Amino acid sequence: MLVLTRKQGEKILIGDDIVITVLDVRGDSIRIGVDAPRGVRIQRDEVLRAVTEANIAASLSSQGDTDAEARLKATLGLLPTAPPAPPAPPAAPATPATPATPATPATPAAPATPAAPAALAAPAAPATPAALAAPAALAAPAAPAALAAPADPAP
Repeated sequence: MLVLTRKQGEKILIGDDIVITVLDVRGDSIRIGVDAPRGVRIQRDEVLRAVTEANIAASLSSQGDTDAEARLKATLGLLPTAPPAPPAPPAAPATPATPATPATPATPAAPATPAAPAALAAPAAPATPAALAAPAALAAPAAPAALAAPADPAP
């Protein structure tokens, strides 16, 4: 611990931004001023100890009180109107059901045609406010007959 002797009006610098000034000396007590940034917590030791001891005492007294939460909720009116239902007993094991008809194997599906890679797909048109507001039936007109797939020639 660094011990310094200061007279009234003299200062002590801590780091670059904390200044302790001796403001007044009266008998066996002195008044000091502390100039520090807002983020620096400055607390008196005796006050900090008293708060810590009160918190510990409150914590110890509530440890044996398992009803504290329920009483607090009742006081605040947060308890449900009906008590919760007791848990249901476990269900009896189900008997295995026998199938009425034997399962028939499924027929294999035709192989799916692969989709076009995303890089080859046509880019999506940018959305416009009018397109976003229009119903789906009005958003895209039907393809003209000339662009439709050619009909198979009659045999």
